Amino acid sequence: MTALLTEKDGAARRSSAPGSLPSAPRRRPGRERAFDDVPRWQIYLPLGLYLLFTLIPFYWMLLFAVRPAGSTSLVPWPMTGAHFSKVWNERSFAVFFQNSMIVGVATLVATTLVALAGGYALARFDFRIKGAFMLALLCSQFIPGALMLVPLFEIFRNLQMINSLGSVVIAETVFQLPLSIILISGFIKNVPVSLEEAAWVDGCSRFTAFRTVVLPLLRPGLIAVGSFAFVHSWNHFLFALMFLSEQDKQTIPVGLNTLIGADSVDLGALAAGGVIAAVPVVIVFAFIQKWLITGFSAGAVKG
Repeated sequence: MTALLTEKDGAARRSSAPGSLPSAPRRRPGRERAFDDVPRWQIYLPLGLYLLFTLIPFYWMLLFAVRPAGSTSLVPWPMTGAHFSKVWNERSFAVFFQNSMIVGVATLVATTLVALAGGYALARFDFRIKGAFMLALLCSQFIPGALMLVPLFEIFRNLQMINSLGSVVIAETVFQLPLSIILISGFIKNVPVSLEEAAWVDGCSRFTAFRTVVLPLLRPGLIAVGSFAFVHSWNHFLFALMFLSEQDKQTIPVGLNTLIGADSVDLGALAAGGVIAAVPVVIVFAFIQKWLITGFSAGAVKG
């Protein structure tokens, strides 16, 4: 008994001696992963309610688009494609869809190329007004597009670009560039300069090193920036309304506005037009979801 007490006393002294490492605190069993103690219904119930709240408007729009006119059923049966045929053929939505696609793709390409050049300059070069330029880019995000309608209209009128899809592409690109340049600059900063320097030592020019070394690593960021430029130009209503007055040059948002009459609204045709407008955006995000998440995570942390 005396030997056991002596051994315990010696162990206590050794643990309290200077320079000795404190023993790790014991964890209570069953408390190592508190997340596992949360009932699953407390997680799935809020998520299910949020998903239901999000999908109800889409279901309502799809219901009006596929059910016959005059029907009050909450189930889309029997279904009809008369509303889609009406807006696509009689209301010129085929032309609107083509114009929106041209504007969206052109804005995507122009925004990505210019933002890539501007972002590389901000990320790799130091110049005197770099800080002021970055501040101007950030401050430009607080200017609403409606304030620039009159100046832009005068510029495009002097350039004889009114009723031209090019005017909408330029306006959309200009308003997408500040945020796109800032994002691309952050993506390029995450690429070590040593990779480009190694390519320079091997005899590559700056452009060749950028094209072969840096550009492949920027794919997620470019997809993220380009997708938002496409979606914004696809859904934007104001510039197309102001700069395009001829019906054969209008885009889908303006075409949807023409379905709303002064005395009545054709809900079936309006819902069918909304479905047509939503399908390309859904397809784009479905295919680029992985790249979109990777691009945002790449720009959020400095590598």
